[in-house]
Amino acid sequence: MRTTGRLTTTVVGAALVLGCAVQPAVPHASEEQREPGKRVLVFSKTAGFRHDSIPAGVEAVKRLGEKGGFTVDATEDARAFTPGHLKRYDAVVFLSTTGDVLDSAQQKAFEDYIRKGGGYVGVHAAADTEYDWEFYGGLAGAYFASHPEIQPARVDVEDRAHPATSGLARTWDRTDEWYNYRSNPRDRAHVLASLDESSYTGGTMNGDHPIAWCQTYQGGRAFYTGGGHTTESYSEPAFLQHLLGGIRWSIGDAQADCRPENGYRPLFDGTADSLSGWTQAGPGSFTLDDDGSLTSSGGMGLLWYADQSFGSYALKLDWKMTGDANSGVFVGFPPSDDPWSAVDNGYEIQIDATDVPEKTTGAVYGFHSADLAKRDRALNPPGEWNTYEIRVEGERLRVWLNGVRINDFTNTDPARSLTDGHIGIQNHSADDQVSFRDIRIKELPARGN
Repeated sequence: MRTTGRLTTTVVGAALVLGCAVQPAVPHASEEQREPGKRVLVFSKTAGFRHDSIPAGVEAVKRLGEKGGFTVDATEDARAFTPGHLKRYDAVVFLSTTGDVLDSAQQKAFEDYIRKGGGYVGVHAAADTEYDWEFYGGLAGAYFASHPEIQPARVDVEDRAHPATSGLARTWDRTDEWYNYRSNPRDRAHVLASLDESSYTGGTMNGDHPIAWCQTYQGGRAFYTGGGHTTESYSEPAFLQHLLGGIRWSIGDAQADCRPENGYRPLFDGTADSLSGWTQAGPGSFTLDDDGSLTSSGGMGLLWYADQSFGSYALKLDWKMTGDANSGVFVGFPPSDDPWSAVDNGYEIQIDATDVPEKTTGAVYGFHSADLAKRDRALNPPGEWNTYEIRVEGERLRVWLNGVRINDFTNTDPARSLTDGHIGIQNHSADDQVSFRDIRIKELPARGN
């Protein structure tokens, strides 16, 4: 349950709050104690270029705190970076910081904070910060290289399950100052959105231009967005929702798969054309919604990918349920117009929050329960998107939920061999509505158990 409450804003130390100097005020010992509820520190010290949008950004994060149920403190005093003080916070937002903003002791305190599970949110010029601090460079994901003039561009949303991007369309047209980076974070971080370099001038990343990403880093959670240069960004509803989603994930109020994702190809990408390889078996159907998702109705039926069977692969898809709904993802079954053939000859990875352990979300239905403690920590509630990775190698079947491995099952039944079969998604009944989108697969080298 997310804690909500009245927003308070504390000015920490010798802060330059909204550009106004105040006298030093070192926190009292009592202030070092952890208060109940989630808490975020906004840090906006600059030792280089200073963005005029910083005051608007600080105020925007305060408003997001009111909306998201977390308390926001703001400072430009690096003396806040002590072990005792940082432990008060679930995440620290580096809001267009620039240059060398922390000394070695403060850097050490922040490294320890991240390694103990702290969160980091980098906004825009956070990538133009601490070039000589290797830990920070890895945490941010990439360093700033250059930028063209402020102009409109098209953003391609690559992950539509993460809370920072789940509310966006597949393409997002907006105006900002678009950074080029010294390296591409794709191999180290999970890219959420990238720039279409053909939609504007001045991109220098050879057509693969990440602009927002997330990762788990040395024990902590790190989210970065390249947006936020302009003051107008902080009154733009879509950008504010993007930033709120990144903060919610960084403080642990929402879960997502932030492992690097490369080498997948789409089986269903949200368009009608991509349904051409799929076949409905049995009663009921799936509706293609305006947001590019498939929503179940009626049943019990199965929408299965008839164009190809698979042997060794990683299947990823995003799903969302309403209330106590029921559905599942089927793997390893032979082609058939009868949905019960998949039940009798394959395996179902269940989606149902309230059944017995071997028949609830994350279970190999009827055969093997998920690790329920891990499942419960990884699971987003009804109404929010979740991501499954279902990995089949030989007769071994493993399941990740939002990046957390929750099931590891090995088939021993020759009649249900996983070495070659089809995949499908279930429409369970008229009372069960579950949505799916972005179904993609990566074929793996064949191997034994």
